[in-house]
Amino acid sequence: MIEMKVAGIALDAITRSPIVLLKDSSDRRALPIYIGQEQARAIMGAMEHQKPPRPLTHDLMVNILEAWNMTLEKVIIHSLQKDTFYAALIVQHGEVKKEIDSRPSDAIAIALRTNTPIWVMEEVVADASIPVDRDADEAEQQAFREFISNLRPQDLIKRFGNGDG
Repeated sequence: MIEMKVAGIALDAITRSPIVLLKDSSDRRALPIYIGQEQARAIMGAMEHQKPPRPLTHDLMVNILEAWNMTLEKVIIHSLQKDTFYAALIVQHGEVKKEIDSRPSDAIAIALRTNTPIWVMEEVVADASIPVDRDADEAEQQAFREFISNLRPQDLIKRFGNGDG
C-alpha cells in the first residue's frame, strides 16, 4: 500500500465535475477521483478546518467515533472496478478492528477530520494514477535502461547463484 495525501480539489475542464486529487509522498504520482459536489464541499471544508454551526454528516460520524471511544486507524482505497473506486474505513475499538465499506470521498472527508492516514493499494495506483513529475520518471526509466544494457549474465549468476541450490 502507498500512503497518499489530499493535494486538493480540482474541476474537470470538460464536465466541470469535482475531482479530489491524492498525491504520494514523493509528489511523483497523483490519483484523481471524481466525486460529487457535496463530497467536494465536505473535503474542502475539512481541508480549510471549517467548523459548521451544526455537525454535518462527516462531523456526525467523527462525533460518533469519539463518543464510543473508537479510532479511525486508516482509510484504504482498495480497488477500482468499472471506473468506480472502493474504499474502507479501518475502525478500532479496544482490541477489535472492523473494516467498514465506504465511498472514497466519504472516507477521505472523515480521514481529514480525524488526521487519519489514507492508503491506496499499489494496483489502484498503477491502474489509475497519473505522473506528476515526468522528468523524474523519465530519468528513472533511462537509468534502468542503462543498467540493463550493461548487465551481463555472469553478473546475475554471481548475485543469484546458478540455480542448483
